[in-house]
Amino acid sequence: LFNRTMYLSRFLSSSSHRSEFHEESLDSQETDDLRSRIFRLRQPKRSATNVLHRWVSEGNQITISELRQISKELRKSQRYKHALEISEWMVTREEFELSDSDFAVSIELMTKVFGIDAAERYFEGLPLSAKTSETYTALLHCYAGAKLTEKAEELFERIKGSNLSFNALAYNEMMTLYMSVGHVEKVALVVEELKRKKVAPDIFTYNLWISSCAATLKMNEVRRILEEMSSHSASNGDWVRYINLTNIYVTTGHLENAESNALAEAEKGITQREWITYDLLIILYAGLGNKDKIDQIWKSLRMTKHKMVSRNYICILSSYLMLGHLNEVREIVDQWKQSTTTDFDVSACSRLLDAFVNVGLAEKACDFHRLLVEKNCEPTSLSK
Repeated sequence: LFNRTMYLSRFLSSSSHRSEFHEESLDSQETDDLRSRIFRLRQPKRSATNVLHRWVSEGNQITISELRQISKELRKSQRYKHALEISEWMVTREEFELSDSDFAVSIELMTKVFGIDAAERYFEGLPLSAKTSETYTALLHCYAGAKLTEKAEELFERIKGSNLSFNALAYNEMMTLYMSVGHVEKVALVVEELKRKKVAPDIFTYNLWISSCAATLKMNEVRRILEEMSSHSASNGDWVRYINLTNIYVTTGHLENAESNALAEAEKGITQREWITYDLLIILYAGLGNKDKIDQIWKSLRMTKHKMVSRNYICILSSYLMLGHLNEVREIVDQWKQSTTTDFDVSACSRLLDAFVNVGLAEKACDFHRLLVEKNCEPTSLSK
């Protein structure tokens, strides 16, 4: 406890210890609670620690669950320094029993505030009892986010050699790293290790695995993985939606006929392999029913101003259609028709209609058919 406290204090001691009465002074209309006082600190140099001490000195109680919630909200608001100060304060209070997640959050915050090296030293300084699957995974996440492949691989070897029990998250971190640095061929090796350790894959694991295969045009492997997903004991509504959308994407996207050179060559900065990965990320969040994420990804892709192909439009159309967001489907059709770089492809829309019917979603196919007729697109096919 002493070592952890001293370590964090050394980094945070530069924080102002001057009176912050002005920052903490309360407007008569404002709520006087701990969260409000901390969020009223306008600048990172102001000390959340002082607010905590003052709150306690006034005879108020603080629970660890309250601190965790405030820290979570601070992180969401990118107030990382104040969140780290809360973590430090929690460590100094003997009445608080810290969880593995508390230490993992500290590693994340150390990275945000002081960098990877500081997070690494913090992790190594933890007692053995705090070096758990959560803290190992937190440090691995930091390495993966910074694309520090060598450090991540070294840590992953330590993970594999430990007696700790890890879930799919640690393996997903390595798979994400390999996808981001272009080492697509290594993703399958991580999957092999996951299965060797008898760790249950989750939907993110499968999406990364499928993305690595689709990006290298291994369509038979993609179909085999989808079959494995279908028979998995964890398969649920999200998985079924994801499986259907991926099958639709593979069927309508003509990936089998795509030329390897076209996929490998960069076109204005983004390769077609990367486009496939983005498409499958959209499909992942459609499977999870997360429309906000789909909106964000599509908006980001459109802002890049890189040339899309019909496959990209079919992907986003099928995702919104699967979730029943017909207004968004209309908007995408309009965007596609108005595109100056990608011709509207009626035949691709017809393939999409048939693909929905083939996976047993005839009602959604009919919705899309009516919408296309409304837009004067005249689809040529609708399977019965």
